[in-house]
Amino acid sequence: MLDYVIFWDWVAFAVRWLHVITGIAWIGSSFYFVALDLGLRQRPGLPAGAHGEEWQVHGGGFYHIQKYLVAPAEMPEHLTWFKWESYATWLSGFAMLAIVYYAGADLFLIDRNVLDVSAPVAILISLGCLISGWIVYDLLCRSPLGNHDTLLMLVLYAILVFMAWGLTHLFTGRAAFLHLGAITATIMSANVFMIIIPNQKIVVADLIAGRKPDPKYGKIAKTRSTHNNYLTLPVLFLMLSNHYPLAFGTQFNWIIASLVFLIGVLIRHFFNTQHARKGNPTWTWLAAAILFIIIMWLSTVPKVLTGEQNVSSAAEAYTTSTHFPAARDAVLGRCSMCHTQEPVYEGIYHAPKGVILDSDATIAEHAREIYLQAGRSHAMPPGNVTQITDQERALLVTWFEEAGKKK
Repeated sequence: MLDYVIFWDWVAFAVRWLHVITGIAWIGSSFYFVALDLGLRQRPGLPAGAHGEEWQVHGGGFYHIQKYLVAPAEMPEHLTWFKWESYATWLSGFAMLAIVYYAGADLFLIDRNVLDVSAPVAILISLGCLISGWIVYDLLCRSPLGNHDTLLMLVLYAILVFMAWGLTHLFTGRAAFLHLGAITATIMSANVFMIIIPNQKIVVADLIAGRKPDPKYGKIAKTRSTHNNYLTLPVLFLMLSNHYPLAFGTQFNWIIASLVFLIGVLIRHFFNTQHARKGNPTWTWLAAAILFIIIMWLSTVPKVLTGEQNVSSAAEAYTTSTHFPAARDAVLGRCSMCHTQEPVYEGIYHAPKGVILDSDATIAEHAREIYLQAGRSHAMPPGNVTQITDQERALLVTWFEEAGKKK
């Protein structure tokens, strides 16, 4: 009989794979249509109601595309809808949230040093965050503020910054980043499901009934689509951030997340401006680079990691350090119940990522990983389940940095 743990791990892998595939499909179509919309050209002789056209070449053929700002005069025989890419991405993403963070709440969702709650309560808080994020966003868009695009975006950004800060006071750093991405992705998918597609269906129904469609529905849908376009890159970063503890597991993680949104907006502004043939704002890349450097600095305040450390070639420097006995005791006491040949922590059957930390030699070999994951960041232990103290984390930092200077 297939082992339950193996089966569950394969289910998680399959859902993750599905999420990546559907995400590529959704983001790809979204980017394409925004670029197409911005690149449309107007010329004399376009059909009645046509807003612009574009000639494109791909795959050995030419494409002639025309856009009707409200709708064509009559319903076309064949109409392709772009919606399931969004729905499938959100559904598979929520399934991943449930499989990893809800089923493994004690490891990945809850940090009892941040908020000491039970797994069911943490899951309810998570669901509440997803729902409330959409409600607040939608109400703001429907309010008079929705008539002022720039002001609306500034208010929404301020709310995102507050959410980033608040989530780090509810969950682990890893889960906080994931939830910020999930809330944003929920807003994006709900825009498609609740606004864009229903508005398009109203226009289609008017065409079928022989009525002239109201242009307000297309305008609203375009506004929400533009929001989705600018939110895409930050969501991608946040969904992949669990691989980078220096982003989510550090003291200023909420500021880092906030700056990531600005970087995403800058990059999209560059491409959107180019696609609209309104210039080449290369300054956006410089601004994005500066913000990324600030993120790098924030991740290691007050000290900065000074280059790649080749631990394997100088393991002796770490074992002979005067701080090594205390650092070894901290690792053995807080990490080795999982990172050993036969883990004793419940639910862990193999050392995570094959990292063994149960001897002087193996601890020295993985000094850099220990420094980054448990010293400079709070990524390990997950949810701080072994209650490593700030003093022990500081000790690991001191051990690594002083030993590194002697090599």
